Amino acid sequence: MQVLDMRTLRIFYTHKHLFNLAVPKSLSIPRFSRYLHSTFPLRCAEPSETTPHVWSIYGRAPDRLPSQTVSSSSDGNEGAKRPNDRNRKKGKGKVSWVCAECGNSDGQWWGSCRACNAVGTMTRFSEGNSLVSVSEAASGSWLPQQAGELRPLRLTDVNRGINRLDWRISLYGPFGAEVSRVLGGGLVPGSLVLVGGDPGVGKSTLLLQIAALIAEGNDLGRPAPVVYVSGEESVEQIGNRADRLRIGAEELFLYSSTDVEDILAKLQPLSPRVLIVDSIQTVYLKGVIGSAGGISQVKECTSALLHFAKKTNIPVLLIGHVTKSGEIAGPRVLEHIVDVVLYMEGEKCSSHRLLRAAKNRFGSTDELGVLEMSQSGLQAVSNPSEMFLSEQCTDSEYLAGLAVAVIMDGSRAFLIEIQALCASGSTATRQVNGIQASRADMIIAVLMKQAGLKIQENAIFLNVVSGVTLTETAGDLAVAAAICSSFLEFPIPNSIAFIGEVGLGGELRTVPRIEKRVGTVAKLGYKQCIVPKSAEKSLGSQVFEGMEVLGCRNLKEVINNVFRSH
Repeated sequence: MQVLDMRTLRIFYTHKHLFNLAVPKSLSIPRFSRYLHSTFPLRCAEPSETTPHVWSIYGRAPDRLPSQTVSSSSDGNEGAKRPNDRNRKKGKGKVSWVCAECGNSDGQWWGSCRACNAVGTMTRFSEGNSLVSVSEAASGSWLPQQAGELRPLRLTDVNRGINRLDWRISLYGPFGAEVSRVLGGGLVPGSLVLVGGDPGVGKSTLLLQIAALIAEGNDLGRPAPVVYVSGEESVEQIGNRADRLRIGAEELFLYSSTDVEDILAKLQPLSPRVLIVDSIQTVYLKGVIGSAGGISQVKECTSALLHFAKKTNIPVLLIGHVTKSGEIAGPRVLEHIVDVVLYMEGEKCSSHRLLRAAKNRFGSTDELGVLEMSQSGLQAVSNPSEMFLSEQCTDSEYLAGLAVAVIMDGSRAFLIEIQALCASGSTATRQVNGIQASRADMIIAVLMKQAGLKIQENAIFLNVVSGVTLTETAGDLAVAAAICSSFLEFPIPNSIAFIGEVGLGGELRTVPRIEKRVGTVAKLGYKQCIVPKSAEKSLGSQVFEGMEVLGCRNLKEVINNVFRSH
């Protein structure tokens, strides 16, 4: 019987296109059921529905065709494809793999990104509806309609009638001046600004204070409506923070929502001057697959808000959370979509905050804003060098081994203190904190060879005050002066600053923006500034009131002028 069964199966399998097998419900073939199910579909004798059924492992799915299905049809032509199969496959959403590091998109998963070679960063991304249809469905109900057909415009026609002085939204006061410095002169209408930073650094406080300044309307002469939307806090919680910051602007509107379509619909009767969303990882669009904070949602929500900002000329400010590595959470392409990317930095043990521009389409990325967190909110720091300078006692023996260097961060000059300690008989040979170890070794070797200091038997400790990392060569002269001061046990007067790069021959070389550095030293009340001799030409005939600029050719001249004349 088994041989006969196998022969029958072989005949069915070889000539299955010649059979139109109808199996009654009452007939049971337990031995053949598994093979018949896998080789050709069974057709029931009872009448079937005219509409084909599509089944998946989750149940019936009449509107889509899953990848693994068992289909039944009343048509006897089993091998032919249904005419609507091709259309259904075309209707499926496109699936791609997006790298979370660089934003590169690929059609299939390769294990690592082929653009940046990062491993484990490829995330599945399903594109549903097109971006234009989603954004227009969310905001097209009340957006101003363009008159006539859009066409290319001449550059002269675009700029005609625009006053560049009044084009940006100005932020008044010391706090507003610091933020405007980083933005490039103010907030540009129709721009999309993304603010990132560690949790608790003060991102929400920063944008709430910006919203209050704009709502006061000092540049317009009248209050202007500003909407602050939060997806993380309730309106009452935002109001409590505003009371703590002593904000009472009447035209500042608060709203709590996570639906982008709902947010844009609520803006219609207000026509705000600025929209603030806190944060982009909490909002979502109904027409996009995925939960809030996912790659697809973050990308499409940001693009929809960009479409809204460009069409209404209303600037939108977004808050973005950061990952453990310090980058903004979500796809890297998010930073390419927005116009401005700001990062807010700050140490937990310090009240100072630094606001930097990582990207700015309307200004420079070299600017830096220095703020201080207080009980009444963020305040501008009038003298940023106070962050890095400690209290000094004139003619104190404890100042031996301390020198002041001038560094540049963007377009701003800062004064930092460098400490050195030369100790004989210590077990440690050299310890460096805040200075590149290779750079410190070079400076020490030049002091021994070119300046004649016999410090080879001493353990040397170098430290930059306040945890700053010295990355430029302009601090070489200050490092050398601090080591000489500690070794000679000769305190450096606290009215002297050092600027210059040290070469292998002991010579002093000039550094970029020497005029800016010397000017900052003069404004802070220093009496003397040691610079390379070659820098005197670039300074020219500039007169710095109350301060002497002393040019030196090499380290020997610095030692003779600083440690023997005082």
